[in-house]
Amino acid sequence: MRAPNPSYAHPARLILILSLAPTIGLGIGRFAYSLVLPDMRDSLAWSYSAAGFMNTINAAGYLVGALLASRLIQRFGLATSVRWSTLACVLSLALSAVSGNFVVLSFARLLLGLAAAIGFVGGGTLAATIAQSRPHRANFLISLFYAGPGIGILASGLIAPFVLQGFGAGSWWIVWWAMTLLSIAMILPLWFAPFHADPTAGGIARTKFAIAPVLIYLTSYFLFGAGYIAYMTFMIAYVRDGGGGAAAQSAFWSLIGVSAFVTPWVWRRVLALDRGGLATMIILGVNALGASLPIFGHSPLLLAISALVFGVAFFAVVGSTTAFVRLNYPPEAWPTAIAAMTIAFGIGQTLGPIVVGAITDAVGSLSFALNVSAAMLALGALLAAFQRKVGPKSANSE
Repeated sequence: MRAPNPSYAHPARLILILSLAPTIGLGIGRFAYSLVLPDMRDSLAWSYSAAGFMNTINAAGYLVGALLASRLIQRFGLATSVRWSTLACVLSLALSAVSGNFVVLSFARLLLGLAAAIGFVGGGTLAATIAQSRPHRANFLISLFYAGPGIGILASGLIAPFVLQGFGAGSWWIVWWAMTLLSIAMILPLWFAPFHADPTAGGIARTKFAIAPVLIYLTSYFLFGAGYIAYMTFMIAYVRDGGGGAAAQSAFWSLIGVSAFVTPWVWRRVLALDRGGLATMIILGVNALGASLPIFGHSPLLLAISALVFGVAFFAVVGSTTAFVRLNYPPEAWPTAIAAMTIAFGIGQTLGPIVVGAITDAVGSLSFALNVSAAMLALGALLAAFQRKVGPKSANSE
């Protein structure tokens, strides 16, 4: 059975509104933590392992959310799942501001990850469905959704370092309140957007997902999850350790965010490649290159190039997996297939921060840990090259 394909008068506008879900859940909820991590670590006397644990438990929540997402979407529908999960992300941000207790903060990060995953899977599926109303532009339209977190990264990069500088040491909680208010403003368009009746709400049977035909691709995406999160968790600390103040930290983070805005145009032809894992290999290879540049020093120019190269590929890697699903599976299988990709990604990013934090504590060098991160991304790109198209028999659902 194929999902209905409703007509959308303004698909690009709707997908941009939809992108506010990962903007809040990921761009702000997950990644703004990197900006306040140094101040939280100093103020709360955390080790690098403890600091990494906060992103590990966030990623663990994300993994649980990915496991639950397809069932929740089937029961409540796409738009409803996206809206309420994003509201839960906003509430989690507020909880992060009210206490320095390690358990409370851990719970907030866990809840935020769980809700962000549901919003991401539901939003990605809804974006793919909306994009189908313009088949000739579908991959470009889908990429608009995955550029969304860049808005959150840019906004938090322009706000957080200067709040910390203005209010001084120990003001990390004020940053979380600022992020909460920003997210409240962003959720309003998402809440009232005129999405059509959900194509997955009540009309589609649950589908089976065969792992064997895409095992190598899932492994590649796992390595991306493990490798990218280390870069995004600890690079602000790396910039600060190299003498970068609020302006340097803001500039670095904002460059990653700005790069998201050119992602749909830079990669539109690559994302249209219907040749198995080739598109993911190309984009992830560029991502690995960007992550490897800080190995060569703290030069502002080098760090700026790293942020731009990493950022322009980072957002597109996730988009390439949805393009892969769209090109290899029928529409009724999209929620399950996207959830499976997100689970592999979630396992990787669950392990990444705590492992890199432990490596840093053991050897006393962020540079060494970032080298490991870049190597994982490069290996992921190499593996993606071996993924072939999934045949109809592999993609069949019950």
